Amino acid sequence: MKDMYRAVARVAACLAAALVILWPVSIRGQQAVSLEEAIELALVRSPQMLQQDQAVDNAALARRSAWAAFLPSLSASTGGSLRSANILDPNTGQIISGSSDSYSAGVSSRMTIFQGGSRFVEMNRTDADMQAARARRENQRFSVTLQTKNFFFAALRQADLLEVAQQRVEQAQQNLEIVRARSQVGRATISDSLRARLDLINAEQVVLQGETVLRAAQFSLGRQIGESVAVLPAPPSTLEPTILPLTEVEIMRLAESGSPTVIAANQAANVASANVTSAKAGYLPTISMSTGYSWNNQERSFTGGRTSWNLGFSMSYPLFNNFQRESSVDRAQFSYRVARLQEDDARLAARQQADDALYSLRTAERAIEIAGEAARVAAEDLRVVRERYAVGVATILDVLISQSAASQADAGVVTSRYDYVIARAELEAILGREL
Repeated sequence: MKDMYRAVARVAACLAAALVILWPVSIRGQQAVSLEEAIELALVRSPQMLQQDQAVDNAALARRSAWAAFLPSLSASTGGSLRSANILDPNTGQIISGSSDSYSAGVSSRMTIFQGGSRFVEMNRTDADMQAARARRENQRFSVTLQTKNFFFAALRQADLLEVAQQRVEQAQQNLEIVRARSQVGRATISDSLRARLDLINAEQVVLQGETVLRAAQFSLGRQIGESVAVLPAPPSTLEPTILPLTEVEIMRLAESGSPTVIAANQAANVASANVTSAKAGYLPTISMSTGYSWNNQERSFTGGRTSWNLGFSMSYPLFNNFQRESSVDRAQFSYRVARLQEDDARLAARQQADDALYSLRTAERAIEIAGEAARVAAEDLRVVRERYAVGVATILDVLISQSAASQADAGVVTSRYDYVIARAELEAILGREL
C-alpha cells in the first residue's frame, strides 16, 4: 500500500511538473506586445478604419468642389483643316478656286452669378458632412480600440486563470501528500486517497482546458493586430482601480454633447437642414455670365486673320416643372425631421450607455474588494481545515471543499480586475476620450 501511494505521488508530481514546464515552452519565442502597440497595430490594419478614412477623404473632395463652384469655368479650343485649292460647287457645277487651309482657336468662360444661394448652402452642407465623417471615424477608432482591449485583456485574463489552475494542481498535490502521510500511520482511509487523487486529476484537466482557451485567446489577439501566430500580451504596470477625472454629472453631459455618435448624428441633421435650404433654392432664378474670344485664319500664322469676342448674361427660371421643386422640398423636409429624431435618440442612447458603463465600473470596483476579501477568507479557511484534518478532526471532503472554494475565490479576484478595466474601456469608447 505504501508503495502504491509513493507511485501515485511520483506520477502526480511528474504530471504537474510537465504542465508547469510545457506551458512556458508553448509560448517560448513569442514577443510580448504592449497594449499601446496592440492598439496601434489594430488601427493600422482595420478595414473599418480605412473605410472611415476614405469617407473623410471623399468629404474633403466634396468640400473642395463646393468651393470651386464659385470660380468660373474656362475652356480652350482649336482646330484646323486642309482641302484642295479648287473645289466643285454642287449648285452650279463650276470649279471654284479658294484657300486650301483653315485654322481657328478660341477661349471661352462661363460663371454662375446667382443660383438661389445654393452654392453657399452646399458649402455649409459639405462642412457638416466633413464634421460628420470625422466624428464617425473617431467613433470607429474608439470601437477598434475597445475591441482590441477586449482581446488583449481576455488573453491576460486566461493567463492569470491558468496560473490559478496551476496553483490548484499544486494544492491538490499537497493534499495528496497529506493523505499519504496519514496513510502511513493508518489514519487515512482508501476513500481519502481516492478522493485526493480524483481532485488532482480534475485540477489537471482544468489546466489543460485553460491552456486551450489561452491559446485561442492569444491567436484572437494576433488576428486583431495582423499577426498569423499567437501573440503574448504584456501585462500593464497595474490593474488597480483609479479615480475617474470626471464626476457623474460631467460624464453624462459629455456623453450627450461630446460623444462621437452624438456629434455624427448632429452633423447629419445639419446636412439634412442644408438639403432643405438647397431644395427651396429651386424657387429662385439662376443668373449666369458667359464670355469668349475666337480667332480664325486661312494661313498658318498668328498675324492677320479675324478675331471676335462676346459677352453675355442669361437668366433662367422654371415657371412650372411638373411639381419637381415641391417634391424635392417635401422629401428634404421629411429627411430633416427624421435626422433630428435620430439625433435625439443618439443623445438618449449615449446617456443610457454611459450610465450603464459607469455603474458597471462602480460594480467592478466593489467586486474587486469583495473578491479580495473572499480570497483571504478562503485561504485562511483552507489552512484551518488542513490543520484540522492533520489532527483527525476534519475529513478529506472538508479539505477538498475548502480547496475548491479557495480556487474559486482566486479566480474571482482575476475576473473582477479584468471586468473593471473592460468597463472603463467601454466608458471611454462611449465618451470618445481617454479617462
